[in-house]
Amino acid sequence: MSNSLNIELTRDQRDLLLRGLQHVRSSVLLEMRKPSPEVVADRGSQLDSIESLVSHLEDANPASATAHAS
Repeated sequence: MSNSLNIELTRDQRDLLLRGLQHVRSSVLLEMRKPSPEVVADRGSQLDSIESLVSHLEDANPASATAHAS
C-alpha cells in the first residue's frame, strides 16, 4: 500500500519544485560511483522516481495564486 500526501501548491510553488527536480536529476546523473550492475539499477530507479514525480507535478492542476499565499 502506498502512502500519499495531499498538499495544495500555487503555480509558482509547483514551478519551483520542478526546477529543483531538474537539479536533483542532474545530481543523480553526475554522481561519481564505481560502475556495477547494482549502481546502474539504483541510478535507474532514482531517475524513474524523479521522472514519475515530475510527470505527476506537471499533470497537477495548481491552486490559484492567491490560495495559501505567504
